[in-house]
Amino acid sequence: MVKSKIPQATAKRLPLYYRYLNNLQHQEKTRVSSKELSEAVKVDSATIRRDFSYFGALGKKGYGYNVEYLLNFFRETLDQDELTEVALIGVGNLGTAFLKYNFLKNNNTKIVKAFDTAGTKIGTEIGGVPIFHIDELEERLPGIKVVILTIPASEAEVMTERLVKIGVEGILNFTPARITVPSHVRVHHIDLAVELQALVYFLKHYPLEDKKE
Repeated sequence: MVKSKIPQATAKRLPLYYRYLNNLQHQEKTRVSSKELSEAVKVDSATIRRDFSYFGALGKKGYGYNVEYLLNFFRETLDQDELTEVALIGVGNLGTAFLKYNFLKNNNTKIVKAFDTAGTKIGTEIGGVPIFHIDELEERLPGIKVVILTIPASEAEVMTERLVKIGVEGILNFTPARITVPSHVRVHHIDLAVELQALVYFLKHYPLEDKKE
């Protein structure tokens, strides 16, 4: 199947393309060039053409890409019509922000349950998402395969073990901890502090070329 053959780097860029194409459709644009896509998603034109080549000839020389066709293609490729329910563990400041946002611009992911230990939050809702006590995890989580982890790093490993036993297959880890999981579980680590340090480092040591006056 096509989706299993594309490189992981390409797969990570597909949601970027989809989001921009979705915006174009809302603006009633019918076509877009690889150059326009490049400027919008900050990916060079050659990479975009190579990414699209994995799916066949989706564009025409001198015309560009048909927005509606591409959008339908990526919607199917990204399973946009299939809702993925997500749970959030840890309703602190970051977790609360996720619940209020809840991926409003996406059609295929939605946080449906949250878990925490704070008694004042248990039994309440944030952004329409009910918050349960972490002791209810084994009872209420089964059936949900994707979890966002926004808890203290010291608790990450133990919590991960619980999640794996319940049947979680994907973890978006916002803790600094590098958690250990079996081979059938995928973890994406997002350390905001590290990302910010990297940004500052690149600004200092790899400055972008100044725009011409």
